[in-house]
Amino acid sequence: MNFIFLGAPGAGKGTQAKLIMKKYHITQISTGDILREAVQEKTSLGLKAREYMNKGLLVPDEVVIGIIEERLKSPLYQTGFILDGFPRTIRQAQSLDEVLDKLDKCIDRVFDFEVDEEALIKRLTGRRVCKGCGQMYNIYFNPPSQDGICNICGGELLQRKDDTLETIKERLKVYRAQTAPLIEYYQKQGKIETIDGNQEQDRIYDQLCALLGS
Repeated sequence: MNFIFLGAPGAGKGTQAKLIMKKYHITQISTGDILREAVQEKTSLGLKAREYMNKGLLVPDEVVIGIIEERLKSPLYQTGFILDGFPRTIRQAQSLDEVLDKLDKCIDRVFDFEVDEEALIKRLTGRRVCKGCGQMYNIYFNPPSQDGICNICGGELLQRKDDTLETIKERLKVYRAQTAPLIEYYQKQGKIETIDGNQEQDRIYDQLCALLGS
């Protein structure tokens, strides 16, 4: 079983990917994680990626796709995988299809997590991360017992720079512009399943499991 999880920042696709991964014994592929791993492992593509990352530039599609292809050749991914947040553009989707075809694989389903923009903004602007232990909170939905202080280690809670309202609105604008044609691309292939991401986490998980079956 090979899936793509699409969704705006804060849609909860990463959380659900981890839950589905455990239940169905498949592997999550987060492009951010595999880029960092390739850099740490000093693969040829990882070294190319590092050149761009060190300059604060986006890693080109061909490098990202190449790293994904390397990963998919590993036995770790033979039982299935979830691509979390990738592809993001038609060009990336087409390149991914070419790689999968070469590896005699395919995407079985694409799950599109739909969440109201107001809810996304609350989820993202409300996020706080403990400086000490990394524990996550949300001042609207999961606040700490004491404002600005981690329940676990007593560390200071910080807001990420990319979680400000102005930055989030721009990220959502870019996401909507890029993803609308991408959803149509997979609809034409008959692979899109829309998930109501406004629900509670457990209900979203139940909906996914029902669609995937046992």
